Amino acid sequence: MLMNRRFVTDARLSENLNISRRTLQDYRDRGLIPFYRLDGKILYDEADIDRFLSERYRPKYED
Repeated sequence: MLMNRRFVTDARLSENLNISRRTLQDYRDRGLIPFYRLDGKILYDEADIDRFLSERYRPKYED
């Protein structure tokens, strides 16, 4: 917790989303996901992650 917000590390987020850390770096480079750099560590605010996922959610296509 920092500033009353919960943060996730780069390694943990890539594991939770089942994507590579390189993919997360690409998202950062393209400005798709907000992040913080603290003492060389990349951190993501959980609220930002939730918003990022919600905005990109696509329901399963069914016939």
